[in-house]
Amino acid sequence: FFRWYWQKEKRAPYVKFMEANYPPGFRYEDFGPLFTAEFFDPNQWADILKASGAKYVVLTSKHHEGFTLWGSKYSWNWNAVDVGPKRDLVGELATSIRNRTDLHFGLYHSLFEWFNPLFLEDVTNAFKTRMFPTSKSLPELYEIVTKYQPEIIWSDGNGNAPDSYWNSTGFLAWLYNDSPVRDTVVTNDRWGVGSICRHGGFYTCSDRYNPGHLLPHKWENCMTIDKQSWGYRRDAKLDDYLTIEELVKQLVETVSCGGNLLMNIGPTRDGRIAAIFEERLRQMGTWLQVNGEAIYGTTPWRAQNDSITPEVWYTSQPREGRVFALFLNWPISGTLALGEPQAMLGETEVRLIGHKELLKWAALEEKGMVVALPQLSLKQLPCQWGWALQMTNV
Repeated sequence: FFRWYWQKEKRAPYVKFMEANYPPGFRYEDFGPLFTAEFFDPNQWADILKASGAKYVVLTSKHHEGFTLWGSKYSWNWNAVDVGPKRDLVGELATSIRNRTDLHFGLYHSLFEWFNPLFLEDVTNAFKTRMFPTSKSLPELYEIVTKYQPEIIWSDGNGNAPDSYWNSTGFLAWLYNDSPVRDTVVTNDRWGVGSICRHGGFYTCSDRYNPGHLLPHKWENCMTIDKQSWGYRRDAKLDDYLTIEELVKQLVETVSCGGNLLMNIGPTRDGRIAAIFEERLRQMGTWLQVNGEAIYGTTPWRAQNDSITPEVWYTSQPREGRVFALFLNWPISGTLALGEPQAMLGETEVRLIGHKELLKWAALEEKGMVVALPQLSLKQLPCQWGWALQMTNV
């Protein structure tokens, strides 16, 4: 977004920064050779992503400024093979992900480009002409699907144009019927004006979307660890990053309401995942190693959050007859009151995930139950940020 703020909106801090730090006449295109990626190690990236507990990864193959991270023949001299790194970054990461992990590999692709003259001409013609999608955007989509066979296509940026301008239905028909990934691919809901939150394999609805209630359609909360940015910011402060406690909360709330969590990190221009992002990803993986059974392969329960204790969220595995109560605060009293589960004497069993013994519980008068949590020292706690009860026969 730097380019938009600097060149289109001409925001004072961006204009002043460029005037103070770059020579007169420096253009956005001159950043191309400065994007070097000399420390980019796709194997290291794959290992960090695997350690995070993620099940899929979505790489930004091209954002709204049009620079492609693969050597696209439709983006001549404005791609990572011709300029800057001189490497096929998409291909390298795809190979490492597939060789070293069981993650599903996905690609983000922006339909429109802010300053592409062909797009701007179509805008002037009120989208009656379709020079940009036919010569740039659509050929790129066919190219990345055929070449890299991503299992997720994360489309973005409709440029205020309808899906008919983008020929989204034509592309999607090919994707699901004839493409090499027709049997495995999933897509989001950003395919033209009016399609978001209405049409798509999964809905995103808006950036950082977290409704706090159940949605009738599969959805995804795409959000950023840096609260203010999707890219890497050299001037970011520690307070600008979500803590692991806040990230676990996002995950628990999202999954209990039927969503997936897509946590964004911004790599550096020299190709690194900054240490703060690596730490957050590895912390999430540590938490999921303990509590994964309350997250992976679960479905929403009849109640998403508890009616008497705040910060308690539910997931379920109906086939196994399990309900999970994920609680974000360890109660000082040592007992956790739950208003939603109906417990049955002699049948209901409760355990703390990561702790061996069954827990004692008592039914409340109307409905609900009180669970006696084990008395554990800090070192004995199965994890440090948020815990999960597994309940059977409730």
